[in-house]
Amino acid sequence: MTSRDPSASGPHSRPVPESGRTPADARRAFGPRVISGQLARAFGWAFAWARPAPVVPATPTQDRANGGQPLHLRPAFWVTIVLLGLGAYRISAIVHRAFMAYPKATAVAIGLFLVYAVPFVLLVRVIDYLEREPLLLQVTAVAWGGFVATSAAISGSAALQDILAKLGSPRFAADWGPAIGGAALEEILKVLGVVIIALLARSQINSMVDGFVYGALVGLGFQVVEDVVFAVNAVAVSSGSDQVGPVIGTFLLRGFLGGLWSHTLFTALSGAGVAYFLVRRDRSLGARTAVAAVLFLVAWGFHFLWNSPLLGDGFGYGIVGLIGVLLVKGIPALLVGVVLIVAAEQREADYYAAMLAALADSRVATPDEIRALVSPLRRFAARRRARLRLGWAGGRAVRRLQRAQARLAVAVSRDPAAEVTRRRREVLTRRHHLLALGLAAGTGPVRRATVLTAAATVLAELATVAALVLGVGLAIRAFGGA
Repeated sequence: MTSRDPSASGPHSRPVPESGRTPADARRAFGPRVISGQLARAFGWAFAWARPAPVVPATPTQDRANGGQPLHLRPAFWVTIVLLGLGAYRISAIVHRAFMAYPKATAVAIGLFLVYAVPFVLLVRVIDYLEREPLLLQVTAVAWGGFVATSAAISGSAALQDILAKLGSPRFAADWGPAIGGAALEEILKVLGVVIIALLARSQINSMVDGFVYGALVGLGFQVVEDVVFAVNAVAVSSGSDQVGPVIGTFLLRGFLGGLWSHTLFTALSGAGVAYFLVRRDRSLGARTAVAAVLFLVAWGFHFLWNSPLLGDGFGYGIVGLIGVLLVKGIPALLVGVVLIVAAEQREADYYAAMLAALADSRVATPDEIRALVSPLRRFAARRRARLRLGWAGGRAVRRLQRAQARLAVAVSRDPAAEVTRRRREVLTRRHHLLALGLAAGTGPVRRATVLTAAATVLAELATVAALVLGVGLAIRAFGGA
């Protein structure tokens, strides 16, 4: 557990303009640069400055946000264990029945969607770069989504479908049940996973980025298990024989075309709302509750739209029209998610950049290295330059140096002297290795492409995307997934 109280210090603190400040000064008073861009400013209200309180360290085995209780004495721990066990048992039973009926199709479905999850995990690691969440909590979040939320949603959705059929008609329940009942039930079950993480380890949620990350992991677990179930159901409905065609069609439709704006994104939005409620102690209870509720309703609204039968005819243009409908329904959710996480990450990046800058030691981090560290694009650019000059060993050396610098920034923000000393020594070791490879400590400016080259690259990317979309549409039709 971290020893830093999120409400006391972290990315939500007030700026101090003077130079030459110490790490303690930076911890007491630091805030974000103004986020540029119209979209980012639309979310500016969520990132106003706040005055921090003093830090009181906690022991590694305790979380003082939970009264200093050891983990095994907290009710939330045992509730989580029981629910994960029950959920895992039920999902295992479903998968076992699927294997008995369609062994080849089930194996292909599980393999495809596990591979499909890898890019999402890598993206979460990029988002969660500076202050990595503990692996055990990440696994717990994925397991909650895959076992607890999914198993409960299977029973709950069926019950809601029956209620809607009685209140309306079977046709109405079939058309609107997934949007009206399914979206609300699933979003509640998934966001409870972020709440459970907060109850287990309150000190690990200290910014909206953390809530976004845990929400994304819960949603990813739900998405993978649900898609496997959908794929096997498609096999049963299409032919009843053990064929992989319906599995491939489901993978292309739900994974490739719908993956970017599905459960992973929806729960990330509501998870950010939970984090806002927890960390923004400078705001009134009503304001924090309102922000959390709005973000949950936004997630539910996008989920409702995605599940609704609106524009189900694909504008009358067949498979191409259906792909267009998926884009119309999904892109707004993706834009909102991107704007929210960029704004939240900017604040977190500014905070940890101040931690390193306040050390004023170029052996630890130069100004150019700090700017590169807090920006994913600049991080990758620095590694690419090193790889071009020194080969793969140079790229790995820069990556390890950046990782060590990030750990040092987190250690300085928490202020345990022994940990800071250890992390500083790690950075200097990585620096020595990098210098031994012949790379100068500083980083030079990135060579910019010409306008013509950039335009050609954009056109090539657009053509590639168009070809992929068309290819996916043809594949879905060929495999019977439409």
